Amino acid sequence: MLLFIGAVVVANMIASFFFFRIDLTSDKRYSISPQSKEVLRGLTDYVNITVYLDGEMPIGFKKLKSGVKEMLDEFEVYGGSNFKFRFVNPSESTDPKERNEEYKAIFDKGVKPINIHDKDVEGGSSEKIVFPGAVVNYRGRQLPINFLTNVPGISGEENLNRSIQNVEYNLINTIDKLSLDTIPAIAFIEGHGEWEAPQVAAITQELSAYYNVGRITLGGNFSALKGYKLAIVAGGKSPWSEVDKFALDQFIMQGGRVAFFIDPVVVSEDSLAHGSMTVAMPNNINLEDMLFTYGVRLNAVLLQDMQCSSIPVNVALAGERPNFVPAPWYYYPLLNPSDESPISRNLNLVKTQFCSVIDTLSSVSGIAKKTLLASSPYSRVMNAPLMVSLGQIRNSPLKYEFNQQHLPVAVLLEGRFRSVFRNRMISEYTPNASVTLINNSPETKVAVIADADIIRNDIKVRPDGISVMPLGLDKYTSQTYGNKDFVLNLVSYLTDSRDLISLRNRNLQLRLLDRNKVLSSRVTWQIINVVVPSVVVILFGILFFYLRKRKYGTPQTK
Repeated sequence: MLLFIGAVVVANMIASFFFFRIDLTSDKRYSISPQSKEVLRGLTDYVNITVYLDGEMPIGFKKLKSGVKEMLDEFEVYGGSNFKFRFVNPSESTDPKERNEEYKAIFDKGVKPINIHDKDVEGGSSEKIVFPGAVVNYRGRQLPINFLTNVPGISGEENLNRSIQNVEYNLINTIDKLSLDTIPAIAFIEGHGEWEAPQVAAITQELSAYYNVGRITLGGNFSALKGYKLAIVAGGKSPWSEVDKFALDQFIMQGGRVAFFIDPVVVSEDSLAHGSMTVAMPNNINLEDMLFTYGVRLNAVLLQDMQCSSIPVNVALAGERPNFVPAPWYYYPLLNPSDESPISRNLNLVKTQFCSVIDTLSSVSGIAKKTLLASSPYSRVMNAPLMVSLGQIRNSPLKYEFNQQHLPVAVLLEGRFRSVFRNRMISEYTPNASVTLINNSPETKVAVIADADIIRNDIKVRPDGISVMPLGLDKYTSQTYGNKDFVLNLVSYLTDSRDLISLRNRNLQLRLLDRNKVLSSRVTWQIINVVVPSVVVILFGILFFYLRKRKYGTPQTK
């Protein structure tokens, strides 16, 4: 025994000089990535995280809390004394006024609440406000995190599982953004009819928490994009000049990244709203040859999809009081995010308006092409120019006509790009004789999205000014789609040098119980788990008493 105890003591003393952790789960749910370890070990100041998932909550949110705590425990191991976290119950106060003030303070920090209606087996229900989020503080700055993923069409368990899968990325991405010594700069390009500042104000505000966001006019200036990590082309209705194209092309040839949000076809929604009819025309902005050289072709078509959002339509007869009812509008497709890329994985559907379709060109070698957003299995394309009329809503769709599937609308290009100005004389594009044409780029990334409305927010004009609506909010149904998350993920991917967004590929296997079997076998399992152990204990007691009495009892004399 003494030798055994001594061996255990010696083994522990030796192990104390080594640091290792072993995760025996098949999906490595208790491990963190090398990128996360690098960020945490590089902390030079205190990180304080306040998580608002505490107190009485439905069982699903307790699982989310457990997943967050397990991840924070792992972070604390690698972050050491610079990493601190705590859990707070927002509903701890019994005073309604104090509780509401606490709710407001948390909401003002950017953590979104959710109302939970919990039903019991007897038909009763209760309502509770839960804040499934946290606030990260570092070096005097703070950023919110909202853990909950809400994708319509899948079960609550799957949504919670997706939320737990993204916990590591949400936490480490926020910490990394706060710990950067140099904040990346991104630019919205203007001067060609792109969306104005109020029309992209919602996403600009979100991006401003992580990046230096500016708006620039190229004006033929070759160095206008110097110092920027990413350029965003958000819409556009005027043709690009060759000098502006040259400036953007050479920005890419120097390793810059660009996100194109372009409408290949333009539709006047004002004409449609007032006259119930308009003509959709091709939108030639003189970028087609550039994008073709990079590996994609924008088609002058409109996508129609049976998976679409609705618009209010007046179904009243002439002379009667207007009666507006929601009707599916096939020109507003809801796109499916691809699981092939961390940019779009586990996202909600993305709302579009009069979007087009992209072809990827196999003839352009050296460029990897990934589809980020695509149509549903029930879609079709309409060639422009074409007449668009609200009267088309009254016609029931013929399912056999919507026979095209998974048509790409957003594509990511990665690799070494070839300049569209290759083998041209550049003297007419820049007066600076010292400028040398760069024919090929280093490894870089370009995203092409065939719908400018994905990045545009709605605006309400009020007497006191302009009110900016959240990006992805459907003003008719009040449902929020995945536009904001898609754009944020896309920008993060295009500017990220540590490949942190790859953490969104984390996949935790969901082991769900069969609800029907649980309900039908409920009594059986209750008996097995409650009655059977009690019977076993009683039988063991009787047997033990009998054996003891037989062994030690006084023998009876005859």
